Amino acid sequence: MTKLRSVVLGCGHFLPEQTVTNDDLARKVDTSNEWIVERTGIRERRIATPEETTSVLATRAARAALADAGVDASTIDLIIVATATPDFTFPATATQVQSALGITQGAAFDLQAVCSGFVFALTTADKFLASGSHKRALVIGAETFSRILDWQDRTTCVLFGDGAGAVVLEAQEGEGTIADRGVLTTHLRSDGRHVDKLYVDGGPSTTGTAGHLRMEGKEVFRYAVNFLAEVIEAAFQATGLQASDIDWFVPHQANRRIIEATARKLSINPAKVVVTVGEHGNTSAASIPLALSVARQDGRIKRGQLVLIEAMGGGFTWGSALIRW
Repeated sequence: MTKLRSVVLGCGHFLPEQTVTNDDLARKVDTSNEWIVERTGIRERRIATPEETTSVLATRAARAALADAGVDASTIDLIIVATATPDFTFPATATQVQSALGITQGAAFDLQAVCSGFVFALTTADKFLASGSHKRALVIGAETFSRILDWQDRTTCVLFGDGAGAVVLEAQEGEGTIADRGVLTTHLRSDGRHVDKLYVDGGPSTTGTAGHLRMEGKEVFRYAVNFLAEVIEAAFQATGLQASDIDWFVPHQANRRIIEATARKLSINPAKVVVTVGEHGNTSAASIPLALSVARQDGRIKRGQLVLIEAMGGGFTWGSALIRW
């Protein structure tokens, strides 16, 4: 039986030029390169200039994805931007991207699930395309987390960076089997009881300010591996696939130890894990599309391969998606 699948036509990313190393941070807060690398695997991160807002990063990544896909912006009828750091309270960053790309049709909106944002946005776009209501989508993860960091808090300011990544999806008919190209299955979860473990201490309705990121790192780590393993197992159960069938595991790039622990728990070959956290830090909703784009550009991810993505973010939110490239 034929089924509409959301097929990846192309991907792209954009990173600010300014690089901040661990040694740079050690000159500002009580930390060291060795301490950061040992606990997180992060060596450097990119920091946006004041002119490089989230919409600017998102637009640059979108243009790169469109070029990689070989399609014109005018053919896009859906834009979803996953971000926790929009340019404005409103309008949506996605509408700014839409305008910058010269698109005047379709729908454009933001989605907020913090670090899980791209998985949630991809899942949402997939529902639109699979229903037949829309034909071609831009799904973007873009963040300027440097704007909401407390640069005196050494436990959080060393973790995050800025950047954006994007994919172009198109509704195409498949056979309804796991041999189809496109998004095969997605699984999303949320549990608001954990809000105090990872949150921002401000907002329009509370303080009237953007606020700063606050995190209980040990608690987040404790939950992350088990939560992520559950949604990955759900993807395997839904498709009948197993870890050995996966060509590439592209997780949210939060912390190298979480990535390695999750892969180990699921018996995923370390050689199949795409890791970019060392160069980019945690770019929240941008981290997965950034990593996908890097692995696609360097030739690792190829057409027809099975790619597994997962993420967990503040709230808590978490999810997985299995895609045949």
